[in-house]
Amino acid sequence: MILERAKDSTRWYAVNTKPHQEEQVVWLLGRAGIEMFYPKLRESKRIRGSRKVATGPLFPGYLFARFSLESHYRTVQYARGVRRVVAFGPHPEPIDPEIIHSLRASVKEGFVTLPEPPLQPQGPVTIQEGPLKGLLAVFERPMSGGERVVLLLQALAYQARVVIEREKVVAVGAGVH
Repeated sequence: MILERAKDSTRWYAVNTKPHQEEQVVWLLGRAGIEMFYPKLRESKRIRGSRKVATGPLFPGYLFARFSLESHYRTVQYARGVRRVVAFGPHPEPIDPEIIHSLRASVKEGFVTLPEPPLQPQGPVTIQEGPLKGLLAVFERPMSGGERVVLLLQALAYQARVVIEREKVVAVGAGVH
C-alpha cells in the first residue's frame, strides 16, 4: 500500500538545465531511478550552402522528469547541470500527463516529428532555394510521393508551370524551415 501511494504521487515536471547540459542531466537522474523524457528534433537545415540534417533538443535547456516532490525534489533540484525545477510561485508546477503523452506519441525513431505547414491549393508560396530562390508562385498540387510539388510561376505576362522539391517551398507567412 505504501509503495502504491508513492507511485501515485509521481508527477511530470519541467526541469530547466544549464546550457548544453541536457544529456548529462538525463543520464544522472536516470541513474537515480527518475523517469526522464528528453524530446529531440531532427530537421533539415541549410548550413554553409548545403542541406544538412541537424539534431537538437525540441526545447533547448528543458527536459521532463517524473518524480515525487516529497522523495526526489532535492535529488533533481541539486543534480549537476540542473538550473531549477520550473515553478510558478513557490512550488514546482506539474505538467499535464496528456502533454507528455502527446509529445511521446509524436516520437519516431527517437525524434519528435513536426508536420510541415500545409500548402493550400492556389495559395501563395515562396521558393526558398535554387535558381528560382525568392520568387513568389502559386501552389497547384503535390506530386505522387509528396517529395515534389507543382507550382504556377508568374513572370511578366507569362505563366509557367514548374516542378520543384517540396522542401524548397514554404507557404507565404509560414516562415522559413
